This record gives sequence, structure tokens and C-alpha cells, in this order.
Amino acid sequence: MKLIFISGPSGSGKTTLSNKLIKKFKNGFVLSTDNYYKTGLISKILSKCLKGFFDKSISFNYKLFKKDFDFIYKNGISINDRHYNFEKKTIQNILKETNNISFLIIEGIFAIEFANTLNNQNYYFLEIKTNKNECMQRAVHRDFKERGKDKKRAENDFLKSWDIYYEKSRSNSIKKNINKFFIRKETDLDHIMKKLFN
Repeated sequence: MKLIFISGPSGSGKTTLSNKLIKKFKNGFVLSTDNYYKTGLISKILSKCLKGFFDKSISFNYKLFKKDFDFIYKNGISINDRHYNFEKKTIQNILKETNNISFLIIEGIFAIEFANTLNNQNYYFLEIKTNKNECMQRAVHRDFKERGKDKKRAENDFLKSWDIYYEKSRSNSIKKNINKFFIRKETDLDHIMKKLFN
């Protein structure tokens, strides 16, 4: 199974790029790290008192994500569709079967950390490089619409998340033998897609 990791700061367009790949090529599936945050009382408390909680590894439910990843990678099917509710701090699990998965996209701010846990698998790594202000506009709009934040809080959270992402990027380097591509506004996506799916 072909593995494609997509990383970038909050609001950079990771989900948009994932959806483009899924629409253009058949038999793909997306695992978004945004849907695997921890739930329950501890998550509710820490998200209120710890700045940048959702951008730090402590918030990520690695065990559940790894379980779903391993199942899909081994069997080529998915039986779950998970969605994280940022207001309630819960994960909605919808039973939905997807068969004949030939490529798996792992996208989100924790993509690089998860990629570095894989020992033997080869994969492609796409890192989105984009303008900070453009990212902030998209992230603030999303957080207001989908995550129940007011504009000021969304802006403050974005600025914190931007710093955390690039701090983590400096400390988490991708393996040298991995095919890595930088995606910028001027990047020819068709050219990248040909390299991914030739």
C-alpha cells in the first residue's frame, strides 16, 4: 500500500490537498490526525488551562490512531469513520466500510511525528509551505465555524500553534531515504501527482 504523509501548520491546506488526491485517484483513504485527539475530562481541563494543548503531542491519541492505521495498512479496508468534536471533546465513530484501499493519506499536524515511528515502510512526505497570514485567515474562519471559538481566541491559538509546529519540525527530521516534496502556491501539483502515482 502506498503511504502519503501531508504536513503543514494549521490552516495551510492539508485537508484540501488530501481531498484533491482522493478525488483524482481511486481507492484512496484519508486518516486525519485532527480526528484523534484525546477525549474526556482530562482533555476538557487541559484544553482550558494549557496553551496550545491541541498542537502538542500530549493531546494526540496515538494508541487509537496507530490501531486504525495498522488495520488499514494490513487489510486494505477501513471500517470506521471518526470525527472529533472540539466543543464536546468527543470522538464520533461511524461504522462505514471502505474496501480496496490502495493508498493511504495521513494528514495533520502530527503527521511528521507519526511518520518517524515507522521503521520499515517507505512513504512519500508532502510538506506545505505557505504564507502565515493566509494560514491564519483560514484557521480563524475554520475555528469560528467548526470549533466554537471567537475571533480573538482563534487568532491567539493560531499564533501559538504556528510557533509550536515549527519548533516540532526542527526537532523531527524525516528519514533521508524518503521522497519528500515541498508544496508551495506556485508548485505544479500535476507534476507532484505524477511522481506519486507513476
